[in-house]
Amino acid sequence: MIYIFLANGFEEIEAITPIDLLRRAGKKVVTCAVGDEITILGSHAVPFVCDMLAKDCVNKDLEGVILPGGKVGTMNLMNDVMVRRMVTFCYESDLVIGAICAAPSILGRMGILEEKKAVCYPGFEDKLVGAEVLDVPAVTDGKIITARGAGAALEFSYELISAFCGKEKADEIAQGIVWNR
Repeated sequence: MIYIFLANGFEEIEAITPIDLLRRAGKKVVTCAVGDEITILGSHAVPFVCDMLAKDCVNKDLEGVILPGGKVGTMNLMNDVMVRRMVTFCYESDLVIGAICAAPSILGRMGILEEKKAVCYPGFEDKLVGAEVLDVPAVTDGKIITARGAGAALEFSYELISAFCGKEKADEIAQGIVWNR
């Protein structure tokens, strides 16, 4: 199971694209609402009904977590104890952690990017504490996957599918959506 944490102000494309494509790849992706409401409002006022509340998440059968960006959404994710707890669990258990846009700054602040290659939305580079910051759409370093922003949502999803299912499955999904990498 893969948790994707959604907080008010999340960037819709950065969440919906990996949810959709990972599910096409056969993964169980569970959307987790940060806060006390199951419906989360995206940064462009798109409401999203999550599968469960983040505070009810457990680490049983967990394969990894995904953090979409959005400036306000990222701040709300960073301020949530359960999000930080699950990210820490994944890091300590060598599970996949994906973060896109401003969300890699959470990993930087938590000390998870030390000596890792990472990317983020322009202007957040100083928050990637200890990372070698690259200028590419998305990058995988070990079990950490980061991406620059909404325009990199397909590349981010490709990297996530590769990590969870293998490159062959990622290529199959890319072909199925007529995405010429």
